[in-house]
Amino acid sequence: MTYSQGEVLIALFGYFIVIATIGVSAAQRTKNVSDFTLGGRSLAWPTVALSTHASGFSGWLLLGLPGMMYVSGLSAFWIMPGLFIGALCSWIFISKRLRTYSVGYDQDAITLPQFFIVRTGSKSLAIRLIPPIVVLLFYTVYLASGFIAGAKLIEAVLGWPYLYALVLGMVLIMVYVTLGGFLASSWTDTFQASMIIIALLVVGALAGNQPSVNIEISIDARWDASSISSILSLLAWGLGYLGQPHLLARFMAIKNVKDLPKAGILGLSWMLVCLVTAACIGLFGAELIPNLEDPEKIYIHLAEMLLNPWIAGVVIAAILAAIMSTVDSQLVVASAAVTQDLGIGKSKGLFMNRITVILLCTFAGLIAIDPQSVLDVVALAWAGLGASFGPALLFCLFWSQTSEWGVIIGILVGTFVVLVWELLLPGPLGVIYEMLPAFILSSLAVFLFSKWIPSEAARRRAFGKHTETI
Repeated sequence: MTYSQGEVLIALFGYFIVIATIGVSAAQRTKNVSDFTLGGRSLAWPTVALSTHASGFSGWLLLGLPGMMYVSGLSAFWIMPGLFIGALCSWIFISKRLRTYSVGYDQDAITLPQFFIVRTGSKSLAIRLIPPIVVLLFYTVYLASGFIAGAKLIEAVLGWPYLYALVLGMVLIMVYVTLGGFLASSWTDTFQASMIIIALLVVGALAGNQPSVNIEISIDARWDASSISSILSLLAWGLGYLGQPHLLARFMAIKNVKDLPKAGILGLSWMLVCLVTAACIGLFGAELIPNLEDPEKIYIHLAEMLLNPWIAGVVIAAILAAIMSTVDSQLVVASAAVTQDLGIGKSKGLFMNRITVILLCTFAGLIAIDPQSVLDVVALAWAGLGASFGPALLFCLFWSQTSEWGVIIGILVGTFVVLVWELLLPGPLGVIYEMLPAFILSSLAVFLFSKWIPSEAARRRAFGKHTETI
């Protein structure tokens, strides 16, 4: 079964109307920078649950993961428990402490870089500059991956040239994020999470019921160095959940900290269903449509083949929903890094936040002009953020002796190792996902430099049984 451009355009147009309505509604409640950056810490727990995980997956869920399973089969299975365990740990170990202590000092921390400052009590220029610069570096790459995924979608289903599709996706995202900021991002992510899970279940169920699908489950018993490094690399994806500022912002924004356990259960349940279904779509697609030139488009091809044209249009709009649910969240965090953390144009308030969103979209779009693998670009950004901020945040939350120089050097080491490992390292070591060595070395750097260059001010501002003054 095929669909026409008209049917897809109507479905996409209906989706855009809903998103625009949410953006306008959010704009009416966005009165100041705190509203734009963190929604005034007013999010209900279902919104936190669904928007956290929807913004964590992006187009990777509907394009990258099915494509990965299409190519690698069950050998790629290990990425799913890795991601799930990482997300579970972020809810258990980070969410409550970060929400509580981000408002526990005389200065309200509305971004992750600001939290490092108030936690350590540091006034050094380095801790004010380095974290937001790292945020901008990797979020620009991450934004580019979202634009690439969106352009690939529009190119595939409408037949438009890639460059035209890229510009359309950029403009649409710029409009509603510029209007509503964090609230628009969170509310649209919640709506989009519902679209994503329904679309995955529909396509997955229909593909699995096809007579020609015959998936044989077999376990490769070989445990050589190559297979072990591959499994560890896939599991290491989960470490990224401990350091993604756009996900951690959801924990900081929940209205009632007591609702975090409920939010975690709902969010993790949604995540598990989506991961399993997306993986199955890749496996089923390899049986139904072998030898695809671009495996990351398998979900699109299955929707075209199996669904009524009108339903196919809605299901394909879910891919755009997945992409936008991440890009909008990243734009809010990145704009806050410029205006709040670096202080550029801070006195101009909301106006500068909105101008920054437009500039960031433009710059990321320039990177996205060269269409690359969505999974490869996401992997670099995910590792960069997770390995740079994850260890620093964990030490700040759980170790009283964490100092500002431990945080600063840890972030720098995580960033450096990810970039060198990805861009320069050849040979067998290059097979290991850069997240793993970068996270380990960054953790070691935080510990050693906190010992070598201690801070009494930071120790006094520790938490739990070590707390002396907050």
